[in-house]
Amino acid sequence: MISRIDLRGDALPEGPALRALLPRADFDVAAALEKVRPICEDVHHRGDAALIEYAEKFDGVRLDQVRVPAAALKEALAGLDPVVREALEESIRRARLVHSAQRRAPHTVQVVPGGKVTEKWVPVERVGLYAPGGRSVYPSSVIMNAVPAQEAGVGSMALASPPQADFGGLPHPTILAACALLGIDEVYAVGGAQAVAMFAYGTETCAPANMVTGPGNIWVAAAKRYFTGRIGIDTEAGPTEIAVLADDTADPAHVASDLISQAEHDPLAAAVLVTDSVALADAVDKELVPQVAATKHVEDRIVPALQGRQSAIVLVDGLEEGLRVVDAYGAEHLEIQTADAAAVADRVKNAGAIFVGPWAPVSLGDYCAGSNHVLPTGGCACHSSGLSVQSFLRGIHIVDYTREALADVAHHVVTLAEAEDLPAHGAAVKARFGWKVPGQ
Repeated sequence: MISRIDLRGDALPEGPALRALLPRADFDVAAALEKVRPICEDVHHRGDAALIEYAEKFDGVRLDQVRVPAAALKEALAGLDPVVREALEESIRRARLVHSAQRRAPHTVQVVPGGKVTEKWVPVERVGLYAPGGRSVYPSSVIMNAVPAQEAGVGSMALASPPQADFGGLPHPTILAACALLGIDEVYAVGGAQAVAMFAYGTETCAPANMVTGPGNIWVAAAKRYFTGRIGIDTEAGPTEIAVLADDTADPAHVASDLISQAEHDPLAAAVLVTDSVALADAVDKELVPQVAATKHVEDRIVPALQGRQSAIVLVDGLEEGLRVVDAYGAEHLEIQTADAAAVADRVKNAGAIFVGPWAPVSLGDYCAGSNHVLPTGGCACHSSGLSVQSFLRGIHIVDYTREALADVAHHVVTLAEAEDLPAHGAAVKARFGWKVPGQ
């Protein structure tokens, strides 16, 4: 059901050569960019009218307006299954516990007597959040995007999610209920690239945002790339992925179930097992068959994902080689199911989030660990982090020097300005001392 890549025997290559040996989904954002460009510019020029047309074209619904009425949010919350509400509230509570601890306080460094630099942290003024609504419904993504923004102190927040024909052109009611639980009252029935364009440019109904976050399909990722520089983005999210680093102490039933749990997201989802145990690889292969047969979304998602080029069992000589492989892969989600898993996890350099041992599956992180599940994909964990309070904060340096403190360093400033052939920089300092700089 899942292919194998045998990296045993020979010395593993370094850097890009090793990454090239590892499985990865085809996800051509550059090609999609040209297709979303006219959609984005149409929204720019025609605003809400374009959004309504695209809702009919792509979502099969004819809207009178794109903003969701406040009454619909209240109704969705009132109609929410109490068990689901309790689970969402617990997810929110745990996420707030973790993210509130990420808040940053101003910090002042006294560089010299009379000279200090303070770094203050200022939240982004307005954020647009995106919640997908295609193959699945993700109220958990509403939580993971909204909570860190709220804990950062973002003052204005709006959410977009695709209109659903089954719900009268509104986003899925569980999405609306999650918004109500979080106090988000500005919600739009808009999906895809056009939602990103709405937040980037603004329309008659929706004010422009400074930043857009949230997962989505390739069209959403392409629109984020299109607007990079005009707005801030979290990441160009690609297909979800799990890597499991395991040895012969791992339970093959656990490993198989975790691979399947990510495969059910999307036919492009990646499921990768890295192990030095052929016995475990064989046992996982065997476990996949009945577990896949017993679940849902088999033919349209799970089987294509597990059989795709992005998924594989990677055989290595030992734990050291396994660590090199998972660091080269840079998984969105990395599970460590080995002996002394905590110590092994501590050695990992590249991962969006790390799940330690048999009792911390990725599913826990998706919903109720308290961690954030908006994470870098496609190997971007080698240079990027998951969504957090810091994602919504900007650090600003405040420079405060007295005359004496400037005088003490003025000759160095002038020297460096002249070394860079920028005499006006030096002159700006000289002017404060009647064109005579102490030390010159």
